[in-house]
Amino acid sequence: MENRKIARLGREVSVVGLGCWQLGADWGEVDENDALAVLHAAADNGVTFFDTADVYGDGRSERLVGRFLAERGDVFVATKMGRRVEQVPENYVAANFREWNDRSRRNLGVDTLDLVQLHCPPTPVYSSDAVYDALDAMVDEGRIKAYGVSVETCEEALTALARPNVASVQIILNCLRLKPLERVLPAAAEAGAGIIARVPLASGLLSGRYTAQTTFAENDHRNYNRHGDAFDVGETFSGVPYEVGLEAVERLRGLVPAGATLAQFALRWIIDQPGVSTVIPGARNAGQAEANTAAASLAPLSSEALAGVRETYDELIRPLVHDRW
Repeated sequence: MENRKIARLGREVSVVGLGCWQLGADWGEVDENDALAVLHAAADNGVTFFDTADVYGDGRSERLVGRFLAERGDVFVATKMGRRVEQVPENYVAANFREWNDRSRRNLGVDTLDLVQLHCPPTPVYSSDAVYDALDAMVDEGRIKAYGVSVETCEEALTALARPNVASVQIILNCLRLKPLERVLPAAAEAGAGIIARVPLASGLLSGRYTAQTTFAENDHRNYNRHGDAFDVGETFSGVPYEVGLEAVERLRGLVPAGATLAQFALRWIIDQPGVSTVIPGARNAGQAEANTAAASLAPLSSEALAGVRETYDELIRPLVHDRW
């Protein structure tokens, strides 16, 4: 497994990490034993970066990661905070930060969190001096080692990257969401901040397993959030209408090198983008976790494949999403 250093963190992370949202909620049911098997399979295959949040299953994901962490102490855990309250800037204050931090430390069973990310807060939060002062104080107090942000838009990312102590930016980046390549990734590289690529398979679309007849469980966000009814629609299928996404997938299939799956191709595409530190696909079972890590072993994609991704995006996806996020 390749590892890449994040200068502002002062450490390396595995280029393929594990996103742990699905271990908590919103992706249908995941059995506890299966969840732990996913975590161990990822670590067994070289993953050292695990990303969770305090709201995933109301703490279930953090608690499962905490059990795993007690058994495998040689991993880096990033969590997030801020979505447990009404999404108004006034709730992003030091007292709430400490309360959320205490809960996450209990859930994960640690005294100091490796990395805490603001979890896609209201846009004005990224410009608040008081917010960064509070986060700096939490580092000084030993509550957290570092902090970063998770964002919805490129402009939010650029605002955060201007702050000297923002160690990382988590942003949607995949074959159906190319806008971060223009300014965000270069800005992060210049600043020495990490880029954590989330939603790398566009909520599973880029696995190539879905069809027009595929259905999702009632408690799966790919069912209930297709129009942004619960949270930003960009988090579900990257904001791309499902039918358009299926059409794009069919075009991308022809670019996949022999011996690789479409999902591995999509992950390798992200790994190949300059400035990416780690990509965090989720997995519902150990087999998926193992298959995802194999993307790190693929050869860099050909110029023809890279051009094919760009062409598909420009023709089908760009008019629908590029100006939104």
